[in-house]
Amino acid sequence: MTLPCIMPTVMVMLLLAISGILNSGFDRIYMLQNPLNLLRSEVLDTYVYKVGIASDWLMIGVLTAFMLICLYPFWYVVAGSFNSGSDYMRGGVLFWPRCFSLENYQVVMVDSRLWIGFRVTIARTIVGTVFHLAFTSMVAYAMSRDDLPCRKGIYWYCMLTMFFGGGLIPFYLLLKTLGLLNSFWVYIIPGMFSVYNMIIISNYFRSVAEEIHESAVMDGASEFIIYSRLYLPLSKPVLATVTLWVGVGQWNSFFDTMVYTTDRNLQTLQLFLYKMIKTSEFTSKAEMGGLPAELVSNISTTTVRYATIVVSTIPILCIYPFLQRFLTKGIMLGSLKG
Repeated sequence: MTLPCIMPTVMVMLLLAISGILNSGFDRIYMLQNPLNLLRSEVLDTYVYKVGIASDWLMIGVLTAFMLICLYPFWYVVAGSFNSGSDYMRGGVLFWPRCFSLENYQVVMVDSRLWIGFRVTIARTIVGTVFHLAFTSMVAYAMSRDDLPCRKGIYWYCMLTMFFGGGLIPFYLLLKTLGLLNSFWVYIIPGMFSVYNMIIISNYFRSVAEEIHESAVMDGASEFIIYSRLYLPLSKPVLATVTLWVGVGQWNSFFDTMVYTTDRNLQTLQLFLYKMIKTSEFTSKAEMGGLPAELVSNISTTTVRYATIVVSTIPILCIYPFLQRFLTKGIMLGSLKG
């Protein structure tokens, strides 16, 4: 009795769990692998990448089956989102909508919180990514120069911040002192710099021929001109890789919204989705009152949740293919030490 009743929730949690498995840090694991730690550091992602799909038909079949297993939870959500809510509650909707309907998307689209979340999330993703790239790449350029005073000391100081942190409460008090609470900039300023991304970009800059820098200096170019007009155009693969990391992180972030803001106009799309999954509330009574009675009677909380998941996932799925081709190249070149 219990399991069939909570099956929709189980499927949502399965989707999130599989997403976590796929996001197992492939880039970091592959970059740090060497013959000494290979046996203990090999994961499914790195194995599949190394073996590829050119070995034999058996491997192709295994990879295809693995792909279908990973995609099914998302397809289950998509099928449920296009199914009538009242019909979906009967069960049995596993692969294809049994009673095709767009009513769930109609309900989602009239919820003003969704559009507020979209605006805030798109704004923080664009602004946060641009600010992060600008600031982190400038620091990376400085750290890539051997003539930087106290370069090693600064480098190790930055490295310490990757292993030690002040904790949530001191960080909250710091943001309060700076006046960033309940402000859009609480999404931007704390994420302007990443030591890991700085190391990746810095190592990529160090792979650029030193003769290019020397020629520019002889022509009278300043360090900022060299950085902006020479190094940045030559570093598109690693910049695209970091853009993908930061952009996806900004898009998926909801914890900072939940902790550092109380203003509804600053609510992000992911926090709205989190509330949708956690609670039974999907739209206000006032907004429900503006819908036809027949429409309200044919929807269910579960299918509306599914529709919200699909709507919030589509934008990042559209952007990812354009940047994915730079991912491996940017990681590998950025991981080489000059």
